Amino acid sequence: MDKRNADGNKDGLEELAGKLGKAITGDHLANIWEGCNLPGRDAVAQVLDQLLSVLFPGVFGNQVVREDELDDFLLESLASVRHSLSHQIGMALDFRASLDRPILPGDPRCGTNAEKGAVAATRLLESLPRIRQVLGQDLLAAYEGDPAAGSVVEVLMSYPFVQAISTHRIAHELYLAGVPLLPRMMSEVAHSRTGSDIHPGATIGPGFFIDHGTGVVIGETTVIGRGVKLYQGVTLGALSFPKDQDGNPIKGIKRHPNIEDNVTIYAGATVLGGETTIGKGSVIGGNCWITSSVPPETVVMSEQARRKHK
Repeated sequence: MDKRNADGNKDGLEELAGKLGKAITGDHLANIWEGCNLPGRDAVAQVLDQLLSVLFPGVFGNQVVREDELDDFLLESLASVRHSLSHQIGMALDFRASLDRPILPGDPRCGTNAEKGAVAATRLLESLPRIRQVLGQDLLAAYEGDPAAGSVVEVLMSYPFVQAISTHRIAHELYLAGVPLLPRMMSEVAHSRTGSDIHPGATIGPGFFIDHGTGVVIGETTVIGRGVKLYQGVTLGALSFPKDQDGNPIKGIKRHPNIEDNVTIYAGATVLGGETTIGKGSVIGGNCWITSSVPPETVVMSEQARRKHK
């Protein structure tokens, strides 16, 4: 581009840039501090993609891997992701250290959590074989629970649920390890890609399946047992938000329901409340609104559905 044209495009913008810069630096809601940055959104998404490609080589990512190349691929990928993940976790831990007072350029706390980041990243990588085994049970549940699925491979290659649950099981490990920011950032990557909003704090047993895989919301303190199947549009949410004497929401309490083993919840159903338990083997019909516990082996249908059935 001609320098004169470039300079011409800036005419009248100096004052605006100054005002905008003053607003940005005034509230600290940016990621611009050299040497003490927050984890990057794109960088975290790239780390997540690396982890998914390690769990399912040749499915996620662009690289085609032959079986005789697998060990070398995994070794190189694990080394790369450990380096990247360690850096992002370290920055997230620096951020948590800044909550008492803002971290500014040159602050001695910048970079002090690099070693802790490396330890947390290594622990996550060490959990990958176990995560991979559980994901195998999830994919099998999807195949067995969907008559339209031609094979487990078809589920793996084409169902958005696979990315949603794979991301959740990675993010949940980081959440349990007390890593700030990254678990939620990863879950939101999957949310934007799949339409399933699963908080990384939710506990989800093996053999889990979201059929059609969109519009599902699973809250932070939800506990889901083994062999649970949800359909699209299901919400497992909070009934209310208790507040302290100053009117602020009380955090760290049980707000979301318990779903016991082998429960099926059909499309559009809403289950709310930290004291709500859906008993083992129960079936919740579509569009039901549940705010109290359901005994085991119970079928719940909406009144409208009952009237139509008669």
